[in-house]
Amino acid sequence: MNVRDLKRVYFVGIGGIGMSALARFFHQQGTVVSGYDRTETDLTKKLVSEGISVHYADDITLADKDAELVVYTPAIPKEHKELNWFRDNNYPVYKRSDVLQWITDALLAITVAGTHGKTTISTMIAYLLKETGYGCNAFLGGISVNYDSNYWSSANETAVIEADEYDRSFLKLHPDIAVLTAMDADHLDIYGTVEQMEEAFIEYTHNIKEGGTLIAKHGLHRAKDLKAANTITYSLQNDAADVYAANITQKDGGYIFDVMADKWSITNLHLPIGGMHNVENAVVAITVAQLLKIDAAKVKEALTGFKGIKRRFEYIVKNDRVVYIDDYAHHPEELAALIQSAKRLFAGRKCVVAFQPHLFTRTRDLADGFAHSLDMADEVILLDIYPARELPIEGITSQMIADRMSNGAHTILSKEGLLKYVETAPLELLITAGAGDIDKLVNPIKEILERK
Repeated sequence: MNVRDLKRVYFVGIGGIGMSALARFFHQQGTVVSGYDRTETDLTKKLVSEGISVHYADDITLADKDAELVVYTPAIPKEHKELNWFRDNNYPVYKRSDVLQWITDALLAITVAGTHGKTTISTMIAYLLKETGYGCNAFLGGISVNYDSNYWSSANETAVIEADEYDRSFLKLHPDIAVLTAMDADHLDIYGTVEQMEEAFIEYTHNIKEGGTLIAKHGLHRAKDLKAANTITYSLQNDAADVYAANITQKDGGYIFDVMADKWSITNLHLPIGGMHNVENAVVAITVAQLLKIDAAKVKEALTGFKGIKRRFEYIVKNDRVVYIDDYAHHPEELAALIQSAKRLFAGRKCVVAFQPHLFTRTRDLADGFAHSLDMADEVILLDIYPARELPIEGITSQMIADRMSNGAHTILSKEGLLKYVETAPLELLITAGAGDIDKLVNPIKEILERK
């Protein structure tokens, strides 16, 4: 299907972060876009303000029956009335990943996959391409702070796409440049075993277009099975990789560093956001810019203005008295990177982490890892598990993580309990983390800290 020729597109689950990026893509090219979502959110309100019609009742009389394409997300339940009506009446009904496949087939595609870092890296790449004047169409899994959006367009027929491994949807993509950050265990409710998940990431690299390039994290397990005409490895500081960072120093909650490769280097780069892992993410984005032959001076200048992604090491409050960081981290490795980076940047401050586990299956499968990562904090507050698409599993609660922690300074609180804690506790460095609805506490916590 030619995505440029469509006149009317309807989205079932339009408020999802990936779905809304696609909705914006069609809307900005002049297509009539409308959709359904279960609840009104800040994101759906933004879509409406941009001229996209959204409703919140599963009612076929409210849907666009003149749609030429119906796009849905796998998160929609099978009994959804609207979705089933479109199917029963032989409309062209496709997953979000199918539409992204058509886009990668039609454009020069840069895709970013892996269990960590893909939102930040894809946003950094798209930001550098936009700010250097190269241009791209960005389909992101997070909200860029610079542009307050997860999508932007360009006349340049280049796409930057966050490649989601959930539901194996990323296997439909055909990139020219593919990034692979990690193959750690996750989504075992979908894949069953770590080995099957690794096989999916390996298959992702096999889908790279002929003559394309793979940019892979140095030292990945089963690296020899990854396939591409050209492979570049990257690392934070390991000089055994093809590209890596060197001479890293801290500055005002961010970093100064060099990026080194065999045939090129860029020195004295300034990344103004926190998190040492973000230096590594920047190495990838800069490598992509080099592959596209973008002038190094333009890349260097653009990077200084990068403000990050909402809920990715996002500074909510930052002053001499207290630092409050909010982050989407929902995997043990992400939590470890988050806590380590925060403690390095703000050494000497007591680090309190409030964590909301996401999914019963993930908590069950990775409880030991969560406990080990959270032990790095000085004090930990656990909220109840956010179920998302899952039903409760007997015996799987946040207590499962608490029981495995060696750090005794931990407690389980309700959301209201966390707010009361923030009211009374002397805080120096506070982190809220999780992929559920803990983000709804960010503004109340910010208000309390600023009032205190």
